[in-house]
Amino acid sequence: MSKKVVIIGGGIIGLSSAYYLQKAGHEVTVIDKSDFSSGASHVNAGIITPSHIISLAAPGMINKGIKWMLSSSSPLSIKPRLDLDFFKWSLLFKKASTHKKVQQSVPIIKDINLFSKELYENIKASNDFDFFYQNKGLLMYYKTDKAGEEEWNVGKQAIKEGLKVENLTKEEVQKLEPNSNLDIKGAVYYHSDAHMTPNEFIPQLKLHLEKNGVTFLLNEEVLDINISDDKVGSITTNKQTLLADEYVLATGSWTQDLAKKLQTNIPVQAGKGYRINVKEETGITIPAILMEAKVAVTPMNGFTRFAGTMEIGGINHKINPTRVKTIANAGEQYYSGLKIKQEDIDNADCGLRPCSPDGLPYIGRLSKVKNVTVATGHAMMGWSLGPATGKLVSEIISDEKTSLNLAPFIPERFR
Repeated sequence: MSKKVVIIGGGIIGLSSAYYLQKAGHEVTVIDKSDFSSGASHVNAGIITPSHIISLAAPGMINKGIKWMLSSSSPLSIKPRLDLDFFKWSLLFKKASTHKKVQQSVPIIKDINLFSKELYENIKASNDFDFFYQNKGLLMYYKTDKAGEEEWNVGKQAIKEGLKVENLTKEEVQKLEPNSNLDIKGAVYYHSDAHMTPNEFIPQLKLHLEKNGVTFLLNEEVLDINISDDKVGSITTNKQTLLADEYVLATGSWTQDLAKKLQTNIPVQAGKGYRINVKEETGITIPAILMEAKVAVTPMNGFTRFAGTMEIGGINHKINPTRVKTIANAGEQYYSGLKIKQEDIDNADCGLRPCSPDGLPYIGRLSKVKNVTVATGHAMMGWSLGPATGKLVSEIISDEKTSLNLAPFIPERFR
């Protein structure tokens, strides 16, 4: 049965949800407070990451955050502030950061990433799109034996999960990347990953949706959600009132405040990340993570993107030049001879990643408000998990059996 669906949020999660809902025959409207030209979906590293089997809520992460708190150049920054939601989120994060819980989440994260990668490849093969997509894997570069040993332990776990992983010497890496002048000790090579150019795919997806009848409402902000009995009857924006059968909350870092209007608690904190685009030829052909620096490097269509940091400090788009410079320095330290121009550094941008306390996204219906489906909390895997989340959202709203078990992703798991 065709339903009228309003999606709040126009990032990769919202647009992917619109894609699969439209394919299922629903009437879809997407609302976004921006003009669809900014946000985390436009500045991320563009890597599809089955390799990322360890969640953000890893053991010791809180201690690292505290240790790095006063450093303006650290890869992780958790800024303490007088905010009750932040305090509660921090306690939940600490509670989730146990070896047992992280291990339980490994197959869950792997499976949804592999599912999403398959869906990306189906989209690519559909002939409706023409976007840059390469399946070259991911190289985890390390400069120290300690970092190499830590990553190889993850790699061995990934092998047990069925992924192809190799531990490479510097010489073996140089055969794969002969023109990138690497200054490393070695790399752990995950063959499972792929990469894209986000700001190429998003416009294509939006245009495709418009051609297929999806309505877009730009620069429109949801001010109120009007509940009648156990359902949303309508939503009020700064421009109009909208009525629908179903509503999708794909609101990223802004989710928690909107969830309160729905009489529920969905803990989300914004994790700011930065990117630098380098247009000059770098010789880099395979995506990489510079391990000690926690910087992602992606060869995209026409440029190389350097992206990194996780700055949990509330919702703001202030660019910290020290953090941007740290990303640039990391690139130059791992790639000998690379010099990132000041112009590229000055043109850096940032985006806010929605972080759940346990490192798993929220995907599913609310129990109190029956016609609302939540799709958020993907942290650094938002781009990777866009299609999988969109497909699951469509299956939920279409009352179909879902492709994956949704129990780990229940939106109200922290009630």
